[in-house]
Formats: sequence, structure tokens, C-alpha cells
Amino acid sequence: MASYEEIKQRARNKDPEQVARRTRWFLLGSVAVTLAIYFVPYGFVVGLPLIWLSTLVHELGHGFTAALLGGNFDSFVMYPDASGAARWSAGASFGPVRQALVAAGGLVGPAIVAALGFVIARKPKAAQYALLAGLFALVAIAIFVVRNPFGWGFVGALALVIGVLGTRKQPEPAQLGLVFLSTQLAMAVFSRADYLFTEYAQTAEGKMPSDVAQMSDALFGPYWLWGGLCGVFSLAVLGLGLWVFFKGFDGLRLWPRKRA
Repeated sequence: MASYEEIKQRARNKDPEQVARRTRWFLLGSVAVTLAIYFVPYGFVVGLPLIWLSTLVHELGHGFTAALLGGNFDSFVMYPDASGAARWSAGASFGPVRQALVAAGGLVGPAIVAALGFVIARKPKAAQYALLAGLFALVAIAIFVVRNPFGWGFVGALALVIGVLGTRKQPEPAQLGLVFLSTQLAMAVFSRADYLFTEYAQTAEGKMPSDVAQMSDALFGPYWLWGGLCGVFSLAVLGLGLWVFFKGFDGLRLWPRKRA
């Protein structure tokens, strides 16, 4: 039988304000750790899986956008150098606007997923359900669209990690895990922003027009115009997601109000 002190401790651990404060500090800690990776020796080795994560979401953004607009998400590959490719197909009626939207889907995908992650991570139980949904989605992705060994390995490893977090008895690890993953995708919006202003992309499969160049070809204007618009959209979506994240935790404060 639990003692009175143990019951009090459990109650404190379940206190929503304390959980919220811990989650907000974990967000800031995730940012600090990610920044430190770039300055410590061999930090890039630790940071590489985080870059692979953004590649995964970027390429899935292309594929799922094509599917949502009436096309087919045919296959997906990714490589150790953090390049990747999503192959999709559509009929003759799939006009230039939809083609441009598919190209944009990969560019803004990490920001959208990060923002949704921050919104969901306000509640531990919601975060746990989100990770479990992500687990099933990754299994389906590995079976139906991934087409190379490295892609299978990374998607499988990521599924294992979020599966462990999502199946814990207590939902708080899932909440912290979702905050960490969302932070990495948010940081990738900035660390890989140069791609928004690149006309050609060098991948493991060779040199090809970048996503913004494809948008320019499908629509009008220079490629850097579309890169700038996608960048502004990504920042706006991220800002909204973070605003909801902190607003859901009683404002922007990292510490509780002083009680009267």
C-alpha cells in the first residue's frame, strides 16, 4: 500500500501545470542540444539522423501532396547523404498548378508537421495517440512506398523509437518525444533554408532541378521568388504552431504564476 508521501508525489507528477512547465523547458533544451551538435567535435555524426528525419518528411510531403491532389504516390527512396526522391504519377488533367503544389509540399512539409506536433504535444495523452498513429503510418510507408535498403532501415528505426515512446504506460515520454521530434523539424526549416534558393539539387541519383525551379517552370517568375514564398509560409505556420503550444500552457511564461 502506498504511503501518504508517495501519493502526494504521484499527484505532483500528474499536476498539469508541472507537466506543462517541464514540457516547455524540454522544448528549449531540445533547441540548445541541437545547436550544440554543430559546435562539438563529430557532432555531425549525432546530428545526421536528425537531418535524415527532415529528408524523410520533405519527400513524404511531395508524395502525400500528390496523392491528396488526385495523383499517385508511387515510391520513395532516401540515401545516407541525406538526399532522397519521391516518385509520383498523375493523368494528363494534372495541370501546372497541382504540379507546383506537389513541389511545394516537400518544402513546407517539415514546418507543417512540426507545427502540428507542437499543437498536439500540449496534452500527454494526445501526444501518445499521435505517436501510435505515426508508428502505423511508418509501417505502411515502409511496406507500400519505400524502395531502397537505407530507406527501409531508417524508417524502421524511427518506427521503433516512436513505438517505444508511444507504448509506455505513462504518456509523458511520448509528449517529450513529440516535442523533440517537432523541434528537430522546426530547426531543419532554418538549417536547410539554402535549398529554397537553389536552382539545381545534387542527389545520389544525379543533378536535377530543385523544387523551387520546378515551381518556376510550372507557373511563372524566378525560382527564388517561390523559395521566398515557401520560406515565409513555413515561418508563419511554425509561428502559429508555437503560439498555440505556449498559449495552451497558460501564456508564454516558463514558470507558474505566484499564488496569492
